[in-house]
Amino acid sequence: MPQTPDSPTPYADAVERFARRESLRLNVPGHSASTSAAPQLSQYFGEHTLLLDVQPLVAGIDKGPDSPLVQSLELAAQAWGARRTWFLTNGASQANRMTALAVAQLGSSQDVVIAQRSAHSSFVDGMILGGITPCFIQPAIDTEHGINHGVSVENFAHAFSEQKNVKAAYVISPSYFGAVADIPALAQIAHEAGVPLIVDGAWGAHFGFHPEVPENPLRQGADILISSTHKLGGSLGQSAMLHLGNGEFSERLEPLIEGAFSLTQSTSASALLLASLDIARESLQHGSDQIGRSIGAAHRLREAVRQHPLLDVVSDGFSQFPDIVTHDPLHVSIDIRKLGRSGTDIREALMSQFDIYLEIATQSCIVAIVGPGMDFDSSELINALEALADPDKAEVGVISIASSLPTPGQMILSPREAFFSPRELISAEAAIGRVSADSLAAYPPGIPNVMPGELITAEVVTFLQSIATGPGGYVRGAANSEVTDFWVVADKPNK
Repeated sequence: MPQTPDSPTPYADAVERFARRESLRLNVPGHSASTSAAPQLSQYFGEHTLLLDVQPLVAGIDKGPDSPLVQSLELAAQAWGARRTWFLTNGASQANRMTALAVAQLGSSQDVVIAQRSAHSSFVDGMILGGITPCFIQPAIDTEHGINHGVSVENFAHAFSEQKNVKAAYVISPSYFGAVADIPALAQIAHEAGVPLIVDGAWGAHFGFHPEVPENPLRQGADILISSTHKLGGSLGQSAMLHLGNGEFSERLEPLIEGAFSLTQSTSASALLLASLDIARESLQHGSDQIGRSIGAAHRLREAVRQHPLLDVVSDGFSQFPDIVTHDPLHVSIDIRKLGRSGTDIREALMSQFDIYLEIATQSCIVAIVGPGMDFDSSELINALEALADPDKAEVGVISIASSLPTPGQMILSPREAFFSPRELISAEAAIGRVSADSLAAYPPGIPNVMPGELITAEVVTFLQSIATGPGGYVRGAANSEVTDFWVVADKPNK
């Protein structure tokens, strides 16, 4: 049986104790935790940061079956209600790739994974690496604001009725805008079909730690939870966690996830990132007051937005979407169309002119993320928005570019086969009817319009080019900014 930890943050405290020892470090990292060896690094980060940058496999820190690192992992699993938790130093992107590699081993190679079409690019990467054949479900789209939300229960159930050979399902909750899906209902559908439910909860690391935020998906039936802890959990950038639930699939999934972890985690994982995860877990678990403080600040900002004649709260309209059951109060999405400037323009101006940094912007919206414990005066942002306003140029109306997404082309090859096949760069006109070698997604609304292995259609080409050349739009993954060329699977030479 593991011992009860002597401190609330066992790993972080063990690293701190090591840092305070009088030691001679003749190993890596090459800065040797020495101000004389690395004067510039020491001056920039501080000597103590270098001392905390401890190498792996040290007794009393991360070596042994009951090491402080193991204790910290067990505390994290308890906090999230997980069977097991992994600390990651390559972000939730690593968790997505790990998950895809793990579930690829379930069932046969012919079985599909039902996945939300707006899946993070790292999950698509994992599908490519794992040789997964996807069956995509389109998320709900707010055509007025050009953003995508989640998957409705009805569409999720329909996908299962259409696909008989399924080995896993993947959804996102919450969305970038804080929209939360009906995880209990989605989990029930997946489990009745005999497959695990994966939830990319990158934007909800704080879920379940305060009565006014949504519940943690693991406690709602999810089998795997991807948590980008650095986003709204308070850890350092690039740190994340993957949680395995306690359901019927856990025993089968655990060794598969562990194997994927060994393939993707650095053998020199940063002690600074790992310690920050340990501290973030403790802060979330015992920091309800801090989360409450940030919820209060977010509520005040929303109320100030509601009272302003040129601003609106986007989440006030979430009730019209059947896929959304609630929303995260720490995401404050603001409709800025009446200001007479695009959201991307407003976001850039806030940074350059006012030193105010927001998370994301679309043509019609900006999104403020209020981290746990964060408190601020909402008038600073409201006053800055007023100063940037040019209401005479406001155009209030539907964002037509998101209202009629093109139907994706037929999948001819698996994403893996297409991605790793010989490829060639050809003109957009010549690419019509060819198999794409890349993933392309128009923003807004940020849903992949082409996946590796799918046919490129004339409709898709026209749509992507209209977004790329329109105001505030761009296409992620495009060979060039105006989408005049496409990477396609090269034709096989004639024998």
